[in-house]
Amino acid sequence: MSFPAPDPDTFVAALPNGVRVVTIRLPHVDSASVSVFVRTGSRNEGPRLNGISHVVEHMAFKGTHERDCQEINLDAERLGAEVNAYTDKDHTAFQMHGLARHAGDFVRMLGDIVRNGSFPEAELERERQVILQELQEDDDDAMSTAYKLFDTACFGRHPMAQPVIGTRRNIERFRRGDLLAYVQRQYSGANLIVGVAGDVDPDRVLDEARAAFGSMPAGEDNTVEPPSYVGGLLSRRHPGSSQSHVVLGYPIPSLQQDHHASVVAAALLGEGMSSPLMDRIREQLGLVYYAACSADVMDACGQFVIEASTGPERLDEFFTEVGRLLADHAERTDRVGLERARNQIAVRTLRARERPGRRLEDAAQDLFVHGRVRSRAELTGAIESVTGRQVREAFERMLSFGPAVAVSGRMKRAVDERVLETLSGRGA
Repeated sequence: MSFPAPDPDTFVAALPNGVRVVTIRLPHVDSASVSVFVRTGSRNEGPRLNGISHVVEHMAFKGTHERDCQEINLDAERLGAEVNAYTDKDHTAFQMHGLARHAGDFVRMLGDIVRNGSFPEAELERERQVILQELQEDDDDAMSTAYKLFDTACFGRHPMAQPVIGTRRNIERFRRGDLLAYVQRQYSGANLIVGVAGDVDPDRVLDEARAAFGSMPAGEDNTVEPPSYVGGLLSRRHPGSSQSHVVLGYPIPSLQQDHHASVVAAALLGEGMSSPLMDRIREQLGLVYYAACSADVMDACGQFVIEASTGPERLDEFFTEVGRLLADHAERTDRVGLERARNQIAVRTLRARERPGRRLEDAAQDLFVHGRVRSRAELTGAIESVTGRQVREAFERMLSFGPAVAVSGRMKRAVDERVLETLSGRGA
């Protein structure tokens, strides 16, 4: 089977050990973004390891075999570079951004950080306290609590339901040996992508990547079994919150499947102030200040997500109105709304392509999932070809599964299970 070639400014190469190198030439940009993506995250952790990917990400900057924490920071900042990292459910990323002429230095520095972390015991004890503070801040956020409940409502005990940050018990328990063993097991050539975007030479980038990562063990793909959807209702009172924070949604196809109709469906229902979701529940009824609808499409699964915050006394009305909107969209598609949704996605995609770091992330996700980088024409064509009928079918399919609902914050009483029927289109 043949596939369209990537855009002319995108160059992809693979090292013998499986490490892939993607270079995006941007001659009009004087800076360069350099990222190393590792295909491991909270979905790759058992319950006793939940949170370890995030701890490794923090600790990678605390010392290597050659440099201590202060040297790592100074080496980057003396070049004016910004250094960052993050952990997600399906990957971990290490990033540097600075002058294009220093891109090779950034590849070497990130290679040292990713491959040679020493995880000093003293640094681990200090960073453990930092991560526990981050965990407490996350626990204090009622909407974040709702999202964690929502993931559990969707996927039950599957690792995809685990929070990226992990649990307090695990964070307090991890030792240096745990981190070293996890990196040895998960960080391998088959699961690593080096990405550089800027006014750079692809051949030089490849040479630097080969020097930094060419001797890495090949390993095997860090794939996981897709989760089975569960659905249902979870709620938790959250002290200090004056509102009810709601996250609700349905399963949709993954990145490996035909998910584009679901992406358009999310934009059609709730992207922008003129969307039916915002127009009805904010402009006409005053139920919320803000609400949003999105399609979170990942490697192993996908989630259609609606989030909002409302007064506890209006929670039932909110669920009723959202249920009606969902049922209506399974029956009819507004032509103007469909045009709006497609164009909003097109503009959102263009804006993402104007951000070098985001382009690298999208390219890495393509390589992990599809083994190739999709072109702009392929991406826009997939959205433009979605029909109104396909959008209606996407809503019908979601409603047939039944919703996953999470509520946190203030509630005047227990949230009634009948909301599940309302949101399935049977109780509106």
